[in-house]
Amino acid sequence: MVNILDVSGKVAVVTGAGQNVGRQIAIHLANYGASVVVNDFFAERAEAVAQEIKDLGGKAVAIQADVTKRASVNDMVARATEVLGAPPTILVNNAGNAGAEPTESARKPFWETDERDWDSFIRVNFYGVLNCCAAVIPGMIASNDGRIVNVISDAGRMGELRMEIYSGAKAGAAGIARGIARTLARNNIRANNVAIAAMNTPAIRARRLSDPERAKKILEKYVVRRLGEPEDVANMVLMLCSDASAWVTGQTIPVNGGYSLAL
Repeated sequence: MVNILDVSGKVAVVTGAGQNVGRQIAIHLANYGASVVVNDFFAERAEAVAQEIKDLGGKAVAIQADVTKRASVNDMVARATEVLGAPPTILVNNAGNAGAEPTESARKPFWETDERDWDSFIRVNFYGVLNCCAAVIPGMIASNDGRIVNVISDAGRMGELRMEIYSGAKAGAAGIARGIARTLARNNIRANNVAIAAMNTPAIRARRLSDPERAKKILEKYVVRRLGEPEDVANMVLMLCSDASAWVTGQTIPVNGGYSLAL
């Protein structure tokens, strides 16, 4: 029986893959046959995940790069092509949040901050997506094959309390995917977004333990009474990178436990 989730022979780049959701996406893609570029701002994180994939029998290479810098991203893609023998035809733009090195005031109300604080969100969540897409698209066009998935947030779909800049940057990333979907469908390139809500990461678990009452109120907002696990997101990303979604492009698909409901 043919496995429509199989991505064997593909080279995949997963940004921000050194931990949490990005790590699981990289592992999923490798488990289903892709050669994975594990990217992270911190080299040691990327190397640890790449080794984990190899220990599981998969193929991976760790490449440190700063997605907010176009030259750094171009170097990553060039190296990936050289080492793995083919240009990437899968790109998962997962790097996000407030970037690798957020400013101390990044979480303050945006009207109390300046452009430097805004940049910590905009450069990684918006320009990072642009930089990575611009680096891989020429190879995808030449291969007549490409899958781009932007891991955004429900903040980009519906806005989020006290996260205006982040919400706007994620909405911009979603718009990039829609534009690419329209422009490059004739080149067999599909682009979609996965919008996620709160994930059960170590940082979130620590916050829940420190304030159980607030954690309970947050959980009440979810129809499925739990936070997301990295596997929940990785399952959807894998589908969008495979032939299981051959007629899906330009869409934003919520993976959020029912935090928000939409047609």
